[in-house]
Amino acid sequence: MADTSFPVFDGMSRSHWVRLHTMIVLRWVAVSGQIAAIFIALSVYRVQVPLGPCFAAIGLAIIANLLAVFVYPQNKRLSENETLLTLAFDLTLLTMLLYFTGGLDNPFALLVLAPVTISATALGARSTLILGGLAVLFITMLLFVHIPLQTDRGELLQMPDIFRFGFWVAIVIGVAFLALYARRVAGEINSMSDALVATQMALAREQKLTDLGGVVAAAAHELGTPLATIKLVSSELIEELEDDEDLRLDAELIRDQADRCRDILRSMGRAGKDDLHMRHAPLDTVIREAAEPHEDRGKQIEFDVAPGTGGGSRQPSIRRRPEIIHGLRNLVQNAVDFSVSTVWVDAKWTEDKVIIRISDDGRGFPPNAIGRIGDPFMRIRKSQSDRASRPEYDGMGLGLFIAKTLLERSGAQLTFSNGADPFLTESERPARSGAIVEVVWPRNLIAAEDDETSAGLGENLQIPVG
Repeated sequence: MADTSFPVFDGMSRSHWVRLHTMIVLRWVAVSGQIAAIFIALSVYRVQVPLGPCFAAIGLAIIANLLAVFVYPQNKRLSENETLLTLAFDLTLLTMLLYFTGGLDNPFALLVLAPVTISATALGARSTLILGGLAVLFITMLLFVHIPLQTDRGELLQMPDIFRFGFWVAIVIGVAFLALYARRVAGEINSMSDALVATQMALAREQKLTDLGGVVAAAAHELGTPLATIKLVSSELIEELEDDEDLRLDAELIRDQADRCRDILRSMGRAGKDDLHMRHAPLDTVIREAAEPHEDRGKQIEFDVAPGTGGGSRQPSIRRRPEIIHGLRNLVQNAVDFSVSTVWVDAKWTEDKVIIRISDDGRGFPPNAIGRIGDPFMRIRKSQSDRASRPEYDGMGLGLFIAKTLLERSGAQLTFSNGADPFLTESERPARSGAIVEVVWPRNLIAAEDDETSAGLGENLQIPVG
């Protein structure tokens, strides 16, 4: 189920998060490594390197870094195109160095994979394709055109043609494989990150609603007595002011406004206050509270709360935690969305477990997606009938991910299944033929069965004023 109330970041917005400072630091590391490689080649291995062109290429990198340091602020973040140009510039300088130092005979030719991998991780598909194509083009040019390496005695340092060609093939395959692999992994990490942000926002919103409900309930309870007094006194004034029309109308207005205040407070919160009533409630009450927003959506929701084997006849009181209520609410919403006419919410308890099962009479989960239910931003190819019946439904799986994450945070285990074989005919399908979600908690994690609750809720305490 999709929830458009949460911000979901796409690849383009995320590609604007690359810091210029990070690219500058990486370039300084590359420059240091290039200078060290040149001096080691000259002093240790006696390899002849054209110092002028090599240091010219390195100098361009140093100048670009100095300009970036002095022109832009340290917290500058690059856009998609700016990051692409920066990586393309570094790839070009690396190709120039490889051209002057043996081409593919230089083992450092493998470093052309670095800019492509960075692009696949941080940029969009278009930028990665451009940079990958540029890398393959440069490597191909170096295969045929380069200045060969030689020692101080004039010996050429070259690989056999077959090895050089094999090295070219390996780099080309590496560009494609690493780009796809890095992009796939980064995409999964980013999707999970976005979904966790949405989950935290949902939990925070539910916590605020819970806190607000407690405040409103307390206000309704505390204001009940003064409003009743105002109504009583105003009613007496109305009787005594029968001869004075203006004052009688004013007294009637006071009485009507007191009634209005009472109705507003009653509609905003239930009776009670932010004490034990708000911290836990019977299992049946919590389930109905979670399903309440979806009871007027044209689908019938049937509740069945009964003890299981060894559970005892007394219904357990469970903690009214925001993640439990919001998680169950999302599951009920998903069932209502896809049901034909009826949703069943069954709850039972045993000596050591509390079990809630939500089922419907819809078509159920797609068989090819059951193993992936709970993954965020899971897109499933929909049939033509699905598109016709629910053209507005995007189906990214974010709602089920939020529900699963929140409920697992409370200690629950979730299982997803279908109530009927998808190949059965309509006449063969049972009533509960749709999706089934079973949520199981260890009873000691969810039940509020301690001395505080078993002895009753106790006396309401006065809320200090002022």
